[in-house]
Amino acid sequence: MREHLNWALAVAFATVLASCSSGNPTGTQLLPPAQSRKSGSANGYIKHVVILIQENHSFDNLFATFPGADGTKTGNMNTGRTVKLRKSNLYSDELLDNSHLAFTVDYDGGKMDGWNAVYVGSQPCPKCAYEYVDPKQIVPYWTMAQQYGLADHMFTTETSGSFNGHQDLIRGSTVIQPNISMIDFPTHGPWGCDAPPGTTVAEITTGGRYITSGTYPCTTAFPKSSSYETLRDLLDAQSVTWKYFTPSLLKGGLPGAYWDAYDVISAVRDGPEWSKNIVSPEKKVFGAINGTLPGVTWVIPDGINSDHAGIGGGDKGPSWVASVVNAIGQSKYWDSTAIIILWDDWGGWYDHVPPPQLDYAGLGFRVPMILVSPYAKAGYISHTQYEFGSVIKFVEEVFNLGSLGTTDQRANAIDDMFNFQQQPIPFKPIPAKYPPSFFKHQPPSNIPPDTN
Repeated sequence: MREHLNWALAVAFATVLASCSSGNPTGTQLLPPAQSRKSGSANGYIKHVVILIQENHSFDNLFATFPGADGTKTGNMNTGRTVKLRKSNLYSDELLDNSHLAFTVDYDGGKMDGWNAVYVGSQPCPKCAYEYVDPKQIVPYWTMAQQYGLADHMFTTETSGSFNGHQDLIRGSTVIQPNISMIDFPTHGPWGCDAPPGTTVAEITTGGRYITSGTYPCTTAFPKSSSYETLRDLLDAQSVTWKYFTPSLLKGGLPGAYWDAYDVISAVRDGPEWSKNIVSPEKKVFGAINGTLPGVTWVIPDGINSDHAGIGGGDKGPSWVASVVNAIGQSKYWDSTAIIILWDDWGGWYDHVPPPQLDYAGLGFRVPMILVSPYAKAGYISHTQYEFGSVIKFVEEVFNLGSLGTTDQRANAIDDMFNFQQQPIPFKPIPAKYPPSFFKHQPPSNIPPDTN
């Protein structure tokens, strides 16, 4: 959710951006270039990959105190002070800025101390970002991380919010020309080919130039030289089934389209796959699990189940995720499935690990990633450097798809979180506050998230 930033800091934007061009964080395990490694070990064991995408939380915000993980309960300010992170509710009312400009201020040339300079709404709130969620409110997430696997160095591929995050989770990049990527949020919703005329999404160039009035967020408006292929292209070419479960696309508010990454892809939006592969509402995923689960499945939550600050209340997001995981775990698909749970961006919340700047658009801040699978290393915490391109690479490996040639080429696949020599882990239901029946009968909220 974009909110106002202390725009007095914007004058320093170019200087800060230039400082983001190099450097790696200490404590992060850097593996050899991905193109020099070949795994494919999941092939033959994993036949279904389910990607559950939640909203707007940094790693420290959800797992600050998780035993053995690279978390912290203290944060740095650009005043030189160190503050304790406050224990907070999952559904905070504080809507923090997660734009590219907010990233550069938070990152502060790698010092990771600028969170106190970001406004909440139109007011300064120097300590708002320095929070971590009470573990009691996210018990399902902690339980899955303890029983299966947790990655504590998963970085977003780009230095922006949900629009980029969701694009990166279908293709690993928002590059539309060799030297230009989309960045930040479209000026109007929905985010894609359904956006009204005149809608644009900002761009960033390899030289660090930020172009406010960029392109229309639909592939029909991209340069003819831009193929902008996604996993859909590779999956279709190999006849691998896929579906994208998302809140309904409604007239007027159009809430579902904000998080529907494939709404940007005209060949999907205006073709037969829109009715065949884009499935609404998202709760229909339970029917697929009880029937025919595709090879690759993306699951986008209703706004009130998304973990997004300021939307809904309580702690329904963890139960929503647990319900989907439990449905798979108790189905015929458990022995052949990898479930990847992650958050699409940092949401403006504090994180202490400086992301390595691999190119002009990223990496962005850390988000949690949980792997649930019978072949996951039980209780394992991976410190390997991942990004959203790592998820793309893993899917490509599992189904022998080849490469999109985006960040999947440089990224480390999530192979080190698996052990295919072990006996498959028997599934134990994840305890959750709300049962699957709650979500199956839950009316849609029709809340359009991330609209400004």
